[in-house]
Amino acid sequence: MMRTALYRTIWRWHFYAGLFVLPFVLILAMTGAIYLFKPQIDRWEERAFQGLPTVGAVSPNSQLDTALAAFPGARFDAYRLPERSGDAAMIHLALVDEKSSRDVFVSPQGRLLGCIDPESRLIAWDRKIHGELLSGKWGERLVELVGSWAIVMVLSGLYLWWPVKDGTSTLAGVVWPRLSRGRQAMWRDLHAVTGFWVSGLALVLLITALPWAGVWGDSFKLARRELGWGSERPDWKIGGGDTDMSVGHDHYAMIAPQERGIPLTSLAGIVASAKAQSLAFPVMIKPPGTPDRTGDTNGVWTVKSEAQNRPLTVTITYDLMTGKELSRRAFADKHPIDQAIGYGITWHEGQLFGWINQLVGLLTTVALVALVISGFILWRRRRPQGQLGAPRTSHVPARMGGVVAIMLVLAALLPMLALSLFGLWIFDWLILPRAPRLAAWLG
Repeated sequence: MMRTALYRTIWRWHFYAGLFVLPFVLILAMTGAIYLFKPQIDRWEERAFQGLPTVGAVSPNSQLDTALAAFPGARFDAYRLPERSGDAAMIHLALVDEKSSRDVFVSPQGRLLGCIDPESRLIAWDRKIHGELLSGKWGERLVELVGSWAIVMVLSGLYLWWPVKDGTSTLAGVVWPRLSRGRQAMWRDLHAVTGFWVSGLALVLLITALPWAGVWGDSFKLARRELGWGSERPDWKIGGGDTDMSVGHDHYAMIAPQERGIPLTSLAGIVASAKAQSLAFPVMIKPPGTPDRTGDTNGVWTVKSEAQNRPLTVTITYDLMTGKELSRRAFADKHPIDQAIGYGITWHEGQLFGWINQLVGLLTTVALVALVISGFILWRRRRPQGQLGAPRTSHVPARMGGVVAIMLVLAALLPMLALSLFGLWIFDWLILPRAPRLAAWLG
């Protein structure tokens, strides 16, 4: 009887969490599935600038001159090495208005081929939907709230799935669905069994997304600084501020190198040195005079592999006048905390194990979509007319000590969950007693 009371209570939490989370999970799963294939999508989007003849190739200096001539007053931000022989060079320019930029593509022969606004790329739009629901900071907070409650939904779902040893339980309906016991049982099994198989992968996705979250990321940034976990800024987006250069270029207030008397002709030598390093694509070359991530102006050339597979990233600096290598920092040189988060983000983006990681990520998102559909169908089939259809409360009080302890731990780790729980407590304490019809509708 006590287990029945606890089961019903957790079922209600699972129901309310799912009712709020599932519509957003559908959006996040679909946009996340698209983002898994960012390298392929970016290359397809640049297909007109690939497979070009290499006969009569000019120097990178001439390619840069072509790009700057096409956008008078623009400032040189970065030069991206071609991924393959015959690909155009991509030159990133900050435009005169200091608010926008262009990725300019120049052929090996120095001919202007076209340009792309980085903010108009397919992946840029997908990222805006996935990260902030096209709603800026408020959308980012909502996504974080959804992620926090999704963790509650997964954990409560695992409890509801856990088989009871009553002498009748079998693997059917637990490990695989029973498809011949009527539609209600079929949909229930599809929901429960799919949830079981995807729960671990879903939790990994939810946890590795936290560094991107505004409130959680800002809190972690503060803890990271106070605890001395690394002296440099991380190269992944943290909280609502810093942005990884490999995911949409940061629009710094660029200082035109030519205005500082920097010899742009040395770009060709740096390009040659960068090619010899055989770094993972994309490899960005930033000129001297360009502010770095901290806002300080560098008097060096910076070559950086901005591969989504973070363990492959390397940053090398070269002397302005001599072209001699000054420093080299690889992923292994980072603080262990940054390395752990780097591995997590790489897995989240589907780039840790190449196409295998992409396939696992795609199967995870498909399973999440299946959970949304089956959950919605289950709700519609059992929902009484004129009511929300929440599971009934038990007449026997449930022993909630363990559940309360788990929720307190989750609330301590997830600030947005804590805030929402406080809001729900206020709602339950002040509003529901004064709105009996609403209380009856909510169940």
